Amino acid sequence: MPKVPVVNMNGETVGEVDLPDEIFGIEVNEALIHEAVLAQLARLRQGTASTKTRGEVSGGGRKPWRQKGTGRARQGSIRAPHWVGGGVVFGPQPREYGYELPKKARRLALRSALSSKVRDGELIVVDELRLAEPKTAAMARVLKNLKVGSALIVTGGKEDEDAREGARNVVLAARNLPRVDTLRPEDLNPYAVTAHKHLILSRAAVDRIGEVWG
Repeated sequence: MPKVPVVNMNGETVGEVDLPDEIFGIEVNEALIHEAVLAQLARLRQGTASTKTRGEVSGGGRKPWRQKGTGRARQGSIRAPHWVGGGVVFGPQPREYGYELPKKARRLALRSALSSKVRDGELIVVDELRLAEPKTAAMARVLKNLKVGSALIVTGGKEDEDAREGARNVVLAARNLPRVDTLRPEDLNPYAVTAHKHLILSRAAVDRIGEVWG
């Protein structure tokens, strides 16, 4: 069972936490993480690229010149693909690029991504992530204390009302920071985890991840 230190928002070690082995301690399947990231990025593509075929461009209803006797090659329309302004052959058309991986594969990819953060020493567990006010400067100080730049911050769990308010302030304060994103445990995905150098979890988030993804 992986064991990592727990720090406070000043960067001081205050204890240790045992992480669920089935989520944070499995053998990392990098190929599956790669496939899951590709699938997620494919779903983000708009797929709105569109070109007109020779049947959709305007003009060209009349034969440009007679079939024979001009000395030139025969032509049927000025909107044929080889004419300037003509239609496009096999050009892009609106389509859906997204595809789905099996549910078990998606869950295993997330567990592999989380385990890779533990393996590489890029997982930071904070005993409590809360701010009194949603101030960007305050959140920047916390990240400086933790010695991180690019980070995914995960908050949320079974918290009291004050803790939930403090966690909301963390989310608001982190919005203007470059290379910093926030998610709830239920919304974790391989792309978000691997897109950032560090993964920062609150103690409440660790427990919640065990419930949701265990």
